[in-house]
Amino acid sequence: MTAAAPDTDPRQPSIGAVRDNQRLDEAALNTWFRAHVADPAEPLVLSQFNRGASNPTYLITAGTQRWVLRKKPPGTLLPSAHQVDREYRVMSALGGIGFPVPRMRALCEDASVIGTAFYVMDFLEGRIFRNARLPGMQPAERAAIYDDLNATLARLHQVDFAAIGLADYGRPGNYFQRQIDRWIKQYRGAETETIPAMERLIAELPARIPVSDEVSIAHGDYRLENVMFHPTEPRIIAVLDWELSTLGHPLADVAYGCILYHSTSESWGTLEGIDPKAAGIPTEDEYVAAYCRRTGRASIPDFNVYLAFSMFRLAAIGQGVYKRNLIGIGNAPASGDNANTKHLAATACTILDR
Repeated sequence: MTAAAPDTDPRQPSIGAVRDNQRLDEAALNTWFRAHVADPAEPLVLSQFNRGASNPTYLITAGTQRWVLRKKPPGTLLPSAHQVDREYRVMSALGGIGFPVPRMRALCEDASVIGTAFYVMDFLEGRIFRNARLPGMQPAERAAIYDDLNATLARLHQVDFAAIGLADYGRPGNYFQRQIDRWIKQYRGAETETIPAMERLIAELPARIPVSDEVSIAHGDYRLENVMFHPTEPRIIAVLDWELSTLGHPLADVAYGCILYHSTSESWGTLEGIDPKAAGIPTEDEYVAAYCRRTGRASIPDFNVYLAFSMFRLAAIGQGVYKRNLIGIGNAPASGDNANTKHLAATACTILDR
């Protein structure tokens, strides 16, 4: 295998050479791939997607054929993190009922092949919008894209998960308390300094979350950058990045998507500085109301608490990314002040007080 050249077309994935700290045994991968996925006449060419901060993702090319490989990152990992087998399982199940996901090809749980578990899926041609403001589009185009983003989430939450073999994909009930406990542990495991706003959230959130046992498939990282749209139509053809998915509370996904309205991070996604009406992008209230209409809800009481929880969770995830980058096993150099985690935690406290 050899490295492919970078692709700078904004409608194509950002791809470059495999990063030095995320190289793998290409000879072993070649042998496994030809036995379990396909045996093309052309040699396999390996390159790496430049985006993403969690599970390293690679492009495998053979002539005109392309596949995507996702694996656990190298190094010692936090408990219950980077479970690529769960990504493979949920997408396989959802693909069976026509929900928009890539076609799964094979899962390898034998770490001796390339050092960690991994899976291979089909590569899809489509558009991934990195800039949530959708520059260069007409208002009607932006409105249609955000509407399908909303509709696809509502569709996911109405899937009969037991009927597609996912009844044991998570523990039903008490989702928020279990999530808070999990992300406190994850945060403590990656903690590099005391952040007062995180300490406040850890102390206050458990008592503020409403009691609710509503259960659906929860994606866990559902946002514009993690879905792929048709090359020319405002229609989602694949929901990606299922690493954090589980059986959970649907409102966690809704609130998480609304972080976009409060984020200032260009890398994660932000709508800072836009006029929603002029841009054709729904306001936070409009986005939530559209989801409620699609799922038969009158409203979402205590939405601010769900939103603060989602920001706390993202801050904990961000702390893990920061720590991996700090010790040299992440996808980028660590920022000196861990600003994203601190901003999310502070904003979550402000939302909790609204």
